[in-house]
Amino acid sequence: MSDYTLDELVVTALARELPDDTVAFNGAVSFVPVCAFLLARATHAPNLIWVASSIAVDAQPAAIGESTLSDAIWGRATMLQSSAADFWPYAQSGRLNSFCFRGAQMDAFGNVNNTVIGSYAQPKIRLPGGGGMADLGCQVPRIYLWSTTHDSRTFVPRLDFRSGLGWGDGGDHRERLGLPGGPRACVTNLGVMDFHPTSKRMRLRSVHPGVSVDQVVEATGFELVIEGDVPETEPPSAEQVALIRELDPTEARKREFA
Repeated sequence: MSDYTLDELVVTALARELPDDTVAFNGAVSFVPVCAFLLARATHAPNLIWVASSIAVDAQPAAIGESTLSDAIWGRATMLQSSAADFWPYAQSGRLNSFCFRGAQMDAFGNVNNTVIGSYAQPKIRLPGGGGMADLGCQVPRIYLWSTTHDSRTFVPRLDFRSGLGWGDGGDHRERLGLPGGPRACVTNLGVMDFHPTSKRMRLRSVHPGVSVDQVVEATGFELVIEGDVPETEPPSAEQVALIRELDPTEARKREFA
């Protein structure tokens, strides 16, 4: 079927990465991940638990509001925690096992910068900041990355600042630090990447319909691992498209693509 939009393809591709035992929570400006959590729960992962805004456990909102940290998405939750601070023990213990990051810069090992462009002391641009990235990148075992701007300004050979840890310097660096898990996948507007099991470098797993491997390579500021013929990303089914539009009737997900 061809009656889908790019945002629906990206949401579906991210949702497919989430297994049934996912216990996820979301940060600020996380419209694509929130849609992906809801879609995964409505399809292949019925036991997925989503803690909306780090507060509302198993929320089932009628629509996604103006903010992914707002109480507008806490509807019909099983339980409300008393504050956002309450989620930290669950994250630190691994009971909250999944989180999605994006940033102004990402490198070949899935590290993320959302702090500054340029030097920290005299930045060219001061970004919103890492929030909890520094802690969560070390504590959450399943990290999923996404970006709606796959270009050489976003995917860079070296971060100007490391706000959130992915696979660190690659290889067994994360394991040597005693940290659990690591980035599993990166979904963008051009394709889907994962990480080579040994080097931990970003590997091109699929390209979206209408996108070539050469286009992805040219848009990436570092060398991607490419093994054999790279397949096309599976488009969303008619059922998945209908569910996305039902779960996100205000099309909040499109704000990520502005």
